[in-house]
Amino acid sequence: MEPKFSGPAYTVGIEEELMILDPTTYALANAIDDLVQDSPHGEIKPELMESVLEISTNPCADMPEASTALRALRRQVRDIADKQGLRIGSSGTHPLAHWEDQRITAATRYRDLVDALRFVARQELIFGLHVHIGLDDRDKAIHVANGMRVHVPILLALSANSPFWRGDDSGLASTRMPIFRQFPRVGIPPYYKDWDDYERRIGFMVEAGVMEDYTWLWYDVRPHPNFGTVEIRAMDAQTHVEHTLGLAALIQAMVKELCEHFDAGKQLRDYPYEMLDENKWLASRHGLEGELVDLPDRERVSAKALAQRLYDRLLGHAQDLGAEHELEGVTDLLERGNGAYRQRKVYEANRDFSELLRDIVAASAPEFA
Repeated sequence: MEPKFSGPAYTVGIEEELMILDPTTYALANAIDDLVQDSPHGEIKPELMESVLEISTNPCADMPEASTALRALRRQVRDIADKQGLRIGSSGTHPLAHWEDQRITAATRYRDLVDALRFVARQELIFGLHVHIGLDDRDKAIHVANGMRVHVPILLALSANSPFWRGDDSGLASTRMPIFRQFPRVGIPPYYKDWDDYERRIGFMVEAGVMEDYTWLWYDVRPHPNFGTVEIRAMDAQTHVEHTLGLAALIQAMVKELCEHFDAGKQLRDYPYEMLDENKWLASRHGLEGELVDLPDRERVSAKALAQRLYDRLLGHAQDLGAEHELEGVTDLLERGNGAYRQRKVYEANRDFSELLRDIVAASAPEFA
């Protein structure tokens, strides 16, 4: 494993998993082969299932550049889909789809994954958002990954956008989270002492033959040495591109704060793993409508209030990074509700999934206001 944490720091890369939909029924369509295309803004590529499309921006110097690239990618895949008689939508789950109806993509990695995990891989019909932030030091990357574990529940509460599963309201804000939890090597990651500790422990697993390399770790936060980034993987895919950008701006500010913490020689607070994991469950269950445990005080606090407090603390960092405009997407989530809240509001008006899916497709367009 050769770490490439050479900087510059705070670059941004965004990956979104999107739904490929039939234009009439809004059912998932196994049509990825019709949509893959080169892009100057990043990559358009397959995922595990043929009804899933991934877009990923090139590494961007800052959030304004990332905003331009992501909007261009969403626009490009929408236009390609239109020409093929298809539609593109973004949500943490498809409200009606069954994994049994989906085809696995004909790529060696995905066939190996299904061979290794069987049902656990086949039922992974979910859509996520991943954000990469570039760093310039490998030990700093470990410090940031350790520190980001505390923030995972807030990021999940803000991003929760998957209340429906197989035609039913799951009762959760993020159904995607417990579905993905069935995978091995997922969830809140272990705490690593430093880069050497990380490399030694991952090397043990590779040498033992249980995984090919570190990319078979699917934790909510992970160092990505080949890219020289820390990758945050905890969020549901966002319907509104503004919300994706807001979450990415918030993450970039979190990373900056943790980098300055490392540079000052400070130590992270030690919180029980069990409490970090419990907070994540509470975020999945209730989103912004419930409570999380404020770890320093050991008190339950409104998730929305905790997120607002974090936003206020990180605003200065976002301004320093030139990301205050993109951060406004988080303000919209706090003021008007996350995706799960919005989906339920649309559905409950007429209890009509077709109406909900039309709304998701319309709101997924990059120029949607």
